[in-house]
Amino acid sequence: MLKMPYKCWAPREGDRLVEIAKVMRKFPWMVEVVRQRHVGILHPYMVEVYVARDGSEACLSLNPPKAYCAQNGSVKEVRLELEFKRYETYEDKMREVYRPKGLLAFTTAAREYMRLL
Repeated sequence: MLKMPYKCWAPREGDRLVEIAKVMRKFPWMVEVVRQRHVGILHPYMVEVYVARDGSEACLSLNPPKAYCAQNGSVKEVRLELEFKRYETYEDKMREVYRPKGLLAFTTAAREYMRLL
């Protein structure tokens, strides 16, 4: 089997890269997080973005379960462990809805997150 370098995915993943660019425009703090952290070349399907259904929080995950979440203008690194719950329409697209795993799911602060990427 011929092994190809990991950089060869870029020309084939144009649609996914466009989706990532749209989300980064919507949440400019994510660009700064990526610039400030030592992040190598990421495969487009490793990037995950979650937004709280009420819009109060947005999270960028580059290497799960670590994520960078912004709430009230401040960005912090958190451990984000979510589990799939259902599908729902959000911004005219069918999206996955996630809730926190384990005991965190039973707290009053538990939010539902929509997966954008």
